[in-house]
Amino acid sequence: MPAMDAADRRRELAQQLRVDSVRMSATAKSGHPSSAMSAAELMAVLVDGYLRYDFDRPKHPANDRLIFSKGHASTLLYGIYRAAGVVSEEELLAYRKHGSPLEGHPTPVLPWVDVATGSLGQGLPIGVGTALAQKRLDRVPARTWVLCGDSELAEGSMWEAFEHAAHYELDNLTAILDVNRLGQRGETMVGWDTALHAERVRAFGWHAVEIDGHDVEAVDRAYAEAVETAGKPTAIVARTVKGRGVAAIADANGFHGKPLDDPEAAIEELGGPRSLTISVAKPEPAEPHRFETGPLELPRYEVGSEVATRKAYGDALAALGAARGDVVVLDGEVSNSTFAEVFAEAHPERFFEMYIAEQQMVGAAVGIQVVGWRPFASTFAAFLTRAYDFVRMAAVSRANLVVSGSHAGVSIGEDGPSQMGLEDIAAFRAIHGSTVLHPCDANQTAKLVAELADTDGISYIRTLRPATPVLYDPDDEFEIGGSRVLRSSEDDEVTIVAAGITVHEALAAADALAEQGTSARLIDLYSIKPLDAETLHAAAEATGRIVTVEDHWPEGGLGEAVLAAFADSEERPRVTVLAVRGMPGSGTPDELLAVAGIDAEHIAAAARTLVSLGVTQRT
Repeated sequence: MPAMDAADRRRELAQQLRVDSVRMSATAKSGHPSSAMSAAELMAVLVDGYLRYDFDRPKHPANDRLIFSKGHASTLLYGIYRAAGVVSEEELLAYRKHGSPLEGHPTPVLPWVDVATGSLGQGLPIGVGTALAQKRLDRVPARTWVLCGDSELAEGSMWEAFEHAAHYELDNLTAILDVNRLGQRGETMVGWDTALHAERVRAFGWHAVEIDGHDVEAVDRAYAEAVETAGKPTAIVARTVKGRGVAAIADANGFHGKPLDDPEAAIEELGGPRSLTISVAKPEPAEPHRFETGPLELPRYEVGSEVATRKAYGDALAALGAARGDVVVLDGEVSNSTFAEVFAEAHPERFFEMYIAEQQMVGAAVGIQVVGWRPFASTFAAFLTRAYDFVRMAAVSRANLVVSGSHAGVSIGEDGPSQMGLEDIAAFRAIHGSTVLHPCDANQTAKLVAELADTDGISYIRTLRPATPVLYDPDDEFEIGGSRVLRSSEDDEVTIVAAGITVHEALAAADALAEQGTSARLIDLYSIKPLDAETLHAAAEATGRIVTVEDHWPEGGLGEAVLAAFADSEERPRVTVLAVRGMPGSGTPDELLAVAGIDAEHIAAAARTLVSLGVTQRT
């Protein structure tokens, strides 16, 4: 039998990918085979001719990155892995079964999957991050390829990605738009109008190529054009047919997310099972760029001076960047408020302005960390709610990154409630495996920033707008999961637990209580997750009463974290939770803390009330 030419081999490979998609979904009795079938030629040509990837070294920076933004087409990706010889027939047919790494949507439980996808609109923003890392950090000739669905082009995050990719001239990024016309419940907003798709992406500064996505020669020419295009990213706008190759479902509504009714007939119609193997080309040898480093010299602040923790965050980042060449910083056009600008001035090659695009900021951070860079992303705490789905999916991606939210709580003052992060602690506590820190002074902040550079998972550090007194010595150490007891004696009758701005209010409250003859223990619970339960239990045993105070809504914040520490205890302290309960307005920080009932006066009053009850333990 004569050897097939490249075009015929790719046609056969595309059919194999379709057959495997049908087989996997039939065995699992679930899946999205029709969505995979539309992009079969697009992926067959890519992996057989353009992708440069070493499956034995999946995290090597020289590799190309292949991201399935339309993660529901996972059967197509797993079919590629079978053709490449890294997934067996047995593993393929365990698709979606409990314990199988071939999950319904790709996740990094497979070593060749860089990021989790499935929440639409995220793959291309993440691809901007991987392309930035390749071009501006590692400085290798690698490329990022992102397979996108046309339905997800309705997501604003996709257009944030188009805009930022053009701004950074990411000519190593190619978006492959699988325009198959049909979404989950019917036709997409644009349908098969590929000219409109192309016009839109060109308006965002991209090069666009319109093709028939089932013509392997046209696909090949388009990829070649993308590789040769300099100075701007390329979008391949491919008209395709959902369910291509099987007449019963081709371009037919109502088959999204469903296995085929008659998989055997469909496989026969597609020409039967195949066992083609491909040898994906390996990347050219390339050593990634590394930045010069020196000793770590964190900023030092004099005890008693007043410094905003957001300023200490920026100073510490700059110092960390001098000592660690892997530290990268992104900001959402507020770097003069978050003080990320200090890093930007010191290390401009490792700072990326994400403008007012918080989803893209977190998405880029996820992409940048894929091959080992350590991104810190900052904006106002309130605005991180826009990016929350990206943070959630970053945890599914097993990503390692730090998010900093500044201007948290009512203590920001006159700007009013639209700018006040009051739900951020709850949001980040809910992220799987997360770390949540809320330092109260500059030296504590600097030490914790350094700690976060080596902390796995999603980390969040909450910083303050106002300057606060420096309480701790520059040589004090602070561990993640710890706390600091600021006041303690054998005569303590009540414990006050605070973090951030409320530590300073609690200190004033403790002084007032002492003047009236009541001794209060004071805990700076700067690590809200993980929590120092041991110190809390010791305080509860000693005093039997706890007042928690936070500049945050009561739901999911510091108070509930403390209560959770006693959930399994046979004996529990009486706990009063002070938090922001009414919608704040504008005012001075002192006025707003008082109105919210979280200033020194209200803390002292709550403590006195607890002590007056005379009950120290309850079950």
